[in-house]
Amino acid sequence: MLELILFVALCLYFIQVVIFIIGANKKYNKLDDSELKSASVIVAARNEEQNILTCLESLNELEYPLGKLEIVIVNDNSTDKTGELIQNYITDKKRFKYLVTKEKIGTLKGKANAIANGIEVSTGDIILTTDADCTVSKTWVKTIASYYTENVGIVCGYTTQNDKTPFEGMQAADFIYLLIVAAGGMNWGKPLSAIGNNMSYSRKAYNEVGGYAKIPFSVTEDFKLLMSIYALKKYKLIYPLDKGALVTSKPCENIKSIYWQKKRWGVGGLDSDFVGYGVMASGFVCHLFNFIAPFALSANILIMLLLKLIIDYGFLSPVYKKLNLRLKMTHFLAFEVYFIIYVLLLPIVLLFGRSVKWKGREF
Repeated sequence: MLELILFVALCLYFIQVVIFIIGANKKYNKLDDSELKSASVIVAARNEEQNILTCLESLNELEYPLGKLEIVIVNDNSTDKTGELIQNYITDKKRFKYLVTKEKIGTLKGKANAIANGIEVSTGDIILTTDADCTVSKTWVKTIASYYTENVGIVCGYTTQNDKTPFEGMQAADFIYLLIVAAGGMNWGKPLSAIGNNMSYSRKAYNEVGGYAKIPFSVTEDFKLLMSIYALKKYKLIYPLDKGALVTSKPCENIKSIYWQKKRWGVGGLDSDFVGYGVMASGFVCHLFNFIAPFALSANILIMLLLKLIIDYGFLSPVYKKLNLRLKMTHFLAFEVYFIIYVLLLPIVLLFGRSVKWKGREF
């Protein structure tokens, strides 16, 4: 009986994987450089003195038509040297703007409020966001902006992580895996998630939903905005697989920080609709049987577990190559173990409370 259940779960999982990978590989028309609209990059930074200079240096290298790009750095009331470092770095750089979060917009808190403050002082037709612990490719803005053809309201890009060790590599593989799912869903016309460290939206669409001020507060503010623009049913939302739009972030340093990251994402995921819950439930069931199956000591079950590994590797590896990244086998295997553990534990964690700690604040 267990063999049959695992076989059915594996078949459903494989179908789901195929659907997502086809969606993630959809192609889109692009604008020429001469057609690019004005753009504003918004970065909210809170207590990022260890990371902010690396981020600023990568932003300073951005390639974009002269006079069409501004970079707004928001110091979200840092208590370390973040503000001082920002001001010293941008003092002679005209594309940068600096402000400290002061005004509370609506019911917004934390990062969402800081980003909303930054957007209010920006002027670009396209708004891009990334995080202070990220570095962006030189072509990031130009690549993202090139996809803003007629009626496009949101363009998202892929994020990887520094992955020198298996602990870091498993997190990087997890990011890519989840973003393929996000891209596949969005490109089929059903957005499931987005990540704010590589997200963009047209100012017109942002204003039409009333901006962050009119969206109920969430610890995953990017997902709330995504679904609000999607609800308008008038804009295209796309997630192109393009290495020119790649962003690299720092992985979590320890299990504790991973715990709070996953819990924050899990709490945000509770706002998903039926399809989103269906995808999460499918993953949970498949990984539950993957956890149980080895104890059955059946040759058929072990073969199916091997097939699961092959499916996941075939899901990740081609995308890694298209992003000009390398998927190390040790990192992939670490990810497979990590994936099972957190997919099974996260629902249990959410049953015992939904409070989230992030950047020294509790929500």
